[in-house]
Amino acid sequence: MLEAVLSPKRIVSVAEMQALERRAAAAGHSYGAMMEAAGRAVASALWGRYGAVSYLVLAGPGHNGGDGLVCADWLRQAGASVQVYLWKRPAQEGTAVGLWLARVEEAGVAVADAESDPSLATLRAWLQQADVFVDALLGTGANRPVTGSLAAILVAARTAQVARSPAPPLVAVDCASGMNCDTGDLDPHTLFPDLTVTFACAKVGHYQFPAAAAVGELAVVDIGIDPAWIAAVPTFVLDAAAVRAWLPPRPPNSHKGTFGRVLLVVGSEAYPGAALLASSAAGRVGAGLVTVATIRTVWAQVAGRLPEPTWLLLPAAEGTNGAGIAGKAAEWIAPQLSGCRALVVGCGLNQTPETCTLLAHLLERPLPATVFDADGLNGLAALENWAERLPADCVLTPHPAEMARLCGRPVAEVTAHRWALARQKAQEWQCTVLLKGPYTVVASADGQLAVLPVATAALATAGSGDILAGLIGGLLAQGSSPFAAACVGAWLHGQAGLQCAATLGEAGVVASDLLPLLPPLQQQLRGAPRHSRGDANRAGERGVSSRAGH
Repeated sequence: MLEAVLSPKRIVSVAEMQALERRAAAAGHSYGAMMEAAGRAVASALWGRYGAVSYLVLAGPGHNGGDGLVCADWLRQAGASVQVYLWKRPAQEGTAVGLWLARVEEAGVAVADAESDPSLATLRAWLQQADVFVDALLGTGANRPVTGSLAAILVAARTAQVARSPAPPLVAVDCASGMNCDTGDLDPHTLFPDLTVTFACAKVGHYQFPAAAAVGELAVVDIGIDPAWIAAVPTFVLDAAAVRAWLPPRPPNSHKGTFGRVLLVVGSEAYPGAALLASSAAGRVGAGLVTVATIRTVWAQVAGRLPEPTWLLLPAAEGTNGAGIAGKAAEWIAPQLSGCRALVVGCGLNQTPETCTLLAHLLERPLPATVFDADGLNGLAALENWAERLPADCVLTPHPAEMARLCGRPVAEVTAHRWALARQKAQEWQCTVLLKGPYTVVASADGQLAVLPVATAALATAGSGDILAGLIGGLLAQGSSPFAAACVGAWLHGQAGLQCAATLGEAGVVASDLLPLLPPLQQQLRGAPRHSRGDANRAGERGVSSRAGH
């Protein structure tokens, strides 16, 4: 009975999912077959987690309700106690949904509906008896407010959960009823599941707030759609499997030059810590050589705490918040660029005309793969035709306000259309765009969009973005492509934030707490290190045990 549960990898809109289903049906895999596969997969997930307990399936009249009815029948066959409560009966008895309803009724499953139970007395009694609730009322295409008897059913289920201790677990079929799977909007009546079992691909709403909070654990299961069609979907979840494939290699016959040099143009008197954090992250992620280009007053504060980098001291210019890097400093930086694989510009620079001049002069020169962050982005936004002057391989890492400046749009519009805007601008500007926020997105110039399912207040702290910029720069120095570097950097940054939240708490984490976690996170991804030849000789080569002499 057990079904394969897939990683929640690809993410589709409602229209994209419907297109996949139509394509499968045209190829001979009928809607009825997909419904049966979906319901069987939900039953398998329930059985694997909860076993032979009592289940109450809340079913609607459409395909989602049909999935729930199939699930109910499979649970019955497995030996579980099952009851089905219908919001509405199917409009036509001969449909796939109607046939499955007839099947479960003929098999002796207790079935009631809201029309014949106007007081919901039967529903409330069943809600008190069931060990697990299954929400199969509305599917992914629903986008209207929840009203009437449907709202009453959901209110009754929520009331029962609150009244019982412990609360019965709730499992959503495809999505929680009341979730808009395109926009991420959430109806006030929506129940919050412990588990969502969705089909073929995750849906956009599963990863858009506020709906992302109404998902619980997400399991994506196979319903027979061609994997090649799913693999062609350009939007995906940024998970450990994807990141592992993009980690730069670390061959044993290497030296520091193997892992590249990154130059960071960072810091000012007001923000010296940005230089420390960004350059530390570049080293912690594995760059072979790190050079910090900054003014002498920043060097004097930071160098004693950070012995590993080399330093390029630049002329200073006075600003409203103290000295920053002078615009003419590009003349000092230019000779260093030919020996660098990567450049990071912006962390802690400041927003002055001198910064804009510095950026303008740098953009006149051939640049290596470049990360523009913080005031590097603000400085770009102040330059005419800046997008036309970007280097070929670059990553922009804006938060919503910086993205708004780059696009010339209100912050609210950026926040409301983060995915579409990141993808559109990455293609328009021909660069990689990492748009920060809860569930950060990374968009490539060729239309891919990676979604990082991390939202933690532990990362909402000054300097966190400087570490992310340094991570990406350090990965670029090791030869990663801009998109891969942004994805890996975002994932490492997010996982470090989650670990800090778990061990230190979400309040009080400071950016430097992330740094020591970065090497072990990479090591965990790579797996156990291989023995060197000397270790192998000592331990016994080709399977000869090191215990032989004991």
